[in-house]
Amino acid sequence: MLSTSSIVPVILAGGSGSRLWPISRDSLPKQFQPLASSRTLYQETLERVSDRSLFAAPLVVTHEDFRFFARRQASEIGIEATVALEPTRRDSGPALIAAAMIAQRLAGENCLVLALAADHVVLDQELFLDACREAAVAAGEGRIVTFGITPNEPRSSYGYIRPGKTFGESDVRAVDAFVEKPDTATAARYLAEGYLWNSGNFLFPAQLLIDEATRFEPEIVEAVGASVETAVNDLGFLRLDPTAFAASPAKSIDYAVMERTDRAAVVAGRFRWSDIGSWDALRELTESDESGNVTRGPVTLLDSRNSYVRSEGPLVAAVGLDGVSVVATDDAVLVMPAERSQDVKALVAKLKAERHNAASEHLKMHRPWGTYQTICRGERFHVKKIVVEPGERLSLQKHHHRAEHWIVVKGIAEVTLDGRVFEVRENESTYLPLGGVHRLANPGKINLELIEVQTGSYLGEDDIIRFEDVYNRN
Repeated sequence: MLSTSSIVPVILAGGSGSRLWPISRDSLPKQFQPLASSRTLYQETLERVSDRSLFAAPLVVTHEDFRFFARRQASEIGIEATVALEPTRRDSGPALIAAAMIAQRLAGENCLVLALAADHVVLDQELFLDACREAAVAAGEGRIVTFGITPNEPRSSYGYIRPGKTFGESDVRAVDAFVEKPDTATAARYLAEGYLWNSGNFLFPAQLLIDEATRFEPEIVEAVGASVETAVNDLGFLRLDPTAFAASPAKSIDYAVMERTDRAAVVAGRFRWSDIGSWDALRELTESDESGNVTRGPVTLLDSRNSYVRSEGPLVAAVGLDGVSVVATDDAVLVMPAERSQDVKALVAKLKAERHNAASEHLKMHRPWGTYQTICRGERFHVKKIVVEPGERLSLQKHHHRAEHWIVVKGIAEVTLDGRVFEVRENESTYLPLGGVHRLANPGKINLELIEVQTGSYLGEDDIIRFEDVYNRN
C-alpha cells in the first residue's frame, strides 16, 4: 500500500470556460478569475491541496497562453508549482497521462496522483480532505478512484455514476457505470436509486493509469510518452514536445480509460461542490435577497424577482425582471432567461463565427509584462492604454502595416528605435514609424502607463514581427 504523503496534486488549468461569457473568454478564462471569492478559482484549488503533510507540491498542466497566469497566481498565495505546458489541446486524456508521467519524475514511480479541475468550487475543506484520504487508501490497493458527489437535487446538467459493490469495510465502491447527462425525469430516478454526480476529479496510482491507458489507447500513450521524454525547460516551465504531443488522438480521460477499465472505483464526496459550468451554477453559490435576486457590482433593481444581475463595469438598472440573468462587462452584455444558461456556449460559437472581437478577447488583455486595454477603435486607428510593470520589457519588434504614437502619462519609458535607445518621461511622446524596429521597457520602480495610438491599414495583433523576446514567444 502506498503512503498518502506520496499524493501529487495535478491541477488541470487549460480550459476556456465559454459558458461563463462575457466574463470568461479565451484571453482570460474563468479559472484565473475571482468569480466566487476574492481568490481566483485556480488559487482556491491550489490552496485546497496546500497541506504538505498530505500532498506534495502541485503540478499544473495548462496551455502555453496561460503559463504566466499560472505561475504568477500561484506565487501570489505563496505556492511553488511545477507548470507543464500543453502545446495543443487534446482533451483531458493526453493531459492526465502526461501528468502521471511527469509526477513519477517528480515524486517517484509509486506516487499517487490527485487530478483536479482548476475551475471547480469546493466549500467544505475538511470533508474534501476526508474523501481524499479514503480515496488514497483505495488507490493504494490498485484502484482508479473518481469522486462522486452526493446529489441534493436532480440535475440534468451533470453526468452520473452508478455505484456498485463496496470494498471491504470502506465506503469506496466499484463503479458499475458512468451515465451521460440525463433528462430531468431520469435524473430524479437516478437520485432515488443512489446515483452520484460525476465530478470529473480522480485519485490514482500514476503507473496504473499509464498501464490502463496503454491497454485501451496505446497511440495516446506513445505520443504523450515521446512528448514528455523530449520536454524542455523554458524559463522555468516544462514545455512538452509539440510535434509528439500533436500526434496524440484527442480524447477525454472518461472515454479513454474510465468507462473501459475494471479498476474504476468511486468515493462519495459529501462536500458541497460545483463545476461552475453555467451562470446558474454560479448564482447558486450566492445567497439571494428576499425577492430571490442575486446581484453583484453596480446594480439597481426595481420590482424584480428571481434574477441574477452582475456587472463588472457599467451601472445596470432594471425594472420588472423575473427569472432573468444579466451579465455586463465594459464591452458586452448578456441577457437571457435564467434557465437558458446552458446555451451560452452556442451563443459564443455564433459570435466567433460572426468575428466579434468580444467573443474571445477582453478589453483589457494581460501579457507577461503587464496589460493593454482598448480605449477606442475605428477604421484605420486603435487607441490603447498600456501598463508595463517595473523591470519588464516588451519584445523587440516591428510592424508591416501600422505606425504608433506613444504618450507617457506615468513613469519613465525606455524606448529602443532602430538601434537608438532613449527615455520618454511623463507628458512627453514619441513616434514610431511603420517598419521601425522598436522596443518598450520600464526601467523604473513604479508602473509605466502610456497611451498608444495606432494608425494604419491593418491593426491586428498578428502584425508583430519579433526579433528578441525575454518571454520566448513566437
